[in-house]
Amino acid sequence: MARKQVKKKKAAKAKPRKKAKAAKVLAAEFPRKHRIEVEINGVKYSHEVEPRLLLVHYIRDVVGLTGTHIGCDTTNCGACTVLINGDDGQWKAIKSCTLFAVQANGRKILTIEGLAKDDELHPLQKAFWEHHGLQCGYCTPGMIMSALGYLLINPSPTEMEVRQGISGNLCRCTGYQNIVKAILAAAEEIKASGKPPIEPP
Repeated sequence: MARKQVKKKKAAKAKPRKKAKAAKVLAAEFPRKHRIEVEINGVKYSHEVEPRLLLVHYIRDVVGLTGTHIGCDTTNCGACTVLINGDDGQWKAIKSCTLFAVQANGRKILTIEGLAKDDELHPLQKAFWEHHGLQCGYCTPGMIMSALGYLLINPSPTEMEVRQGISGNLCRCTGYQNIVKAILAAAEEIKASGKPPIEPP
């Protein structure tokens, strides 16, 4: 009986040590924070972030660029859309609530704040203004970035193609008609300029 009690006491003492050792191993293998380096709108940033921090929260809360909006946090509304350079070196539109900040390490990112150059609006921004493609404006940054990503793929879209191209973005104010008009007008202006919709990353 006495031996059993001694064994139980030894086992009780051993458990915390084993747990502490396991915790150290986990902490070494899975650090709480990771250092990432990204370039946003031509500016380089370096921060230590938690592995679970979403890119949209990194852009807004850490970097301080609040033009990228949070709508649903579930990839449905598209308000958080930004451009990121893909493995092929080309810009691609992504919903930044679908990506962890650590997954963007080493990438270049373009947000709505990076479109205007030398105080001159990008053709898409200008077209949204001139064709009343916004009302409350909450979806507008994501809508413009999605449209830009689509024009990089299809620079001369039809009306139906534009509607399909922005189908991943929701707007509850405009009814989409003026948004489509704005994108078509911007596509024509960009084509007439002979320049790409946006410079390569």
